[in-house]
Amino acid sequence: MKRPLIMLSALIALTACTSSSTGRTQVMLFSDSELDKMGAASFEEMKTKTPISTDKAINDFVQCVANAITKNVPKSVHKGNWEVVVFDSPQVNAFALPGGKIGVYTGILKVTENQDQLGAIIGHEVGHVIEHHSNERLSANKLKNMGMAAATTAVAMTDVENKGLWMAGLGVGLQYGVIMPYGRAHESEADIVGQDLMARSGFEPSASIKLWQNMAKLSKDAPAEFMSTHPSNETRIKQLTAHLPVSMKYYQTGNRPQCKKPSLIPTPKS
Repeated sequence: MKRPLIMLSALIALTACTSSSTGRTQVMLFSDSELDKMGAASFEEMKTKTPISTDKAINDFVQCVANAITKNVPKSVHKGNWEVVVFDSPQVNAFALPGGKIGVYTGILKVTENQDQLGAIIGHEVGHVIEHHSNERLSANKLKNMGMAAATTAVAMTDVENKGLWMAGLGVGLQYGVIMPYGRAHESEADIVGQDLMARSGFEPSASIKLWQNMAKLSKDAPAEFMSTHPSNETRIKQLTAHLPVSMKYYQTGNRPQCKKPSLIPTPKS
């Protein structure tokens, strides 16, 4: 059982040849062009399956915030304009994909109180793209599948009883011991990168802290942190508060966008 996992670790060490902006070692097995194609295909599919908002005031507001954020994203991340779509859905969510795609659900506008808090959301999501987290997640899943295949072969060659239970245990160990903490590291990194990005874009960086205080009110029944791919709201608030003095160095009040949130956000379609 140990040998295939040692081989897997060696493979990770050989392929981990880059670092994120925060100094975290990254494993990336896919090219940027592959990720851009995946992002574009996924975005097109979402546009066919999820209603798109036609509310001009809402679209203008989201586009204004997104434009302010994306103009401060390095061209090495994406060249050209970003496509921004507002989905008419009650989901309290937003996302950004490789290839310059941003999706915002109208449900999250019920939580974001102003342009600064929406700037925190979009900054966070674009932070995932800046740090190549999609590549890392896909690579981690690929390595996980390779490790499971190697372990399956090793177990089949032994006389261990209850082989099915061994494999189930290994799967749980990988899920909660490797894949999920990896996701939490991504989320924490995107929080920090996003806070810096929103500050550079003219949004008050302390709004990211208020945003997660708002989120905490909506997620009282959230799973324990070790069972989740996301840090707890309390953890995020502490990390963002600790990093705030750094982000404030990038914030200039003369650079503030003027994105007006509509006074009335229609109830999204369920």
